[in-house]
Amino acid sequence: MTIPTTTLNNGVTVPRLGFGTWRVGRDAVATALETGYRCLDTAEMYRNETDVAAALAASGLDRAEVFVTTKVWNDHHGRRPTLDAFHASRRRLGLDVVDLYLIHWPAASDSVNVETWRALEQLYADGMVRAIGVSNFSPAQLDVLLDACDVVPAVNQIELHPARPRVAERAHHARHGIATQAWAPLAKGALLTHPVVTAIADAHARTPAQVVLRWHLQHGILAIPRSATPERIRGNFAVADFALTSRDMAALDALGA
Repeated sequence: MTIPTTTLNNGVTVPRLGFGTWRVGRDAVATALETGYRCLDTAEMYRNETDVAAALAASGLDRAEVFVTTKVWNDHHGRRPTLDAFHASRRRLGLDVVDLYLIHWPAASDSVNVETWRALEQLYADGMVRAIGVSNFSPAQLDVLLDACDVVPAVNQIELHPARPRVAERAHHARHGIATQAWAPLAKGALLTHPVVTAIADAHARTPAQVVLRWHLQHGILAIPRSATPERIRGNFAVADFALTSRDMAALDALGA
């Protein structure tokens, strides 16, 4: 099953559907790789980078086949702490080069965000990462980086789903060539019993989760669902062989109106 891809603003290509690893371990990551996921999202704060590394090593997949994201945590903001945190993450992941490195959350201070971002720019210039970005940044916080720094973030990872579509943020990202990536794309399960979602799922003989993830893909939004359940991991990946109608998309869009 072929998952569509997005080309980031520096030419790097990433699968539009990835696997989020918050609070999951090696077995879940292994199941995701066996299923066909080729994008893994982890973070220093998740404390499972070694599990991700073990599953990736055991998969037998070529390193170039799997896109790996990790993130610097809040207590390592600033130039030197960020550089040190990155190299610690890289060692835990067992990687020479990380595909995408993000600032996990913005600091309270714009100046600290800029200092941290400049550390990411250094890693990018040194070839230690293929792309750099941020997570949970507001348009105003992004604008500070855009005004002060040299490299436009490739990605902003934010909570996003049909009930919280973040239309203004997505438009701001698009104006600057920043890809939008959704964490909690299934609204932490809250949308899976919504009558609009279940009706569309019934019409397509799909699960509600598949419908919601397909909504993301058709809007060009990167999504990183997570699950520790093998059946759900596999089901969430099976979204490339059907399409929502324009009426379906409009009905889902209306959930966030």
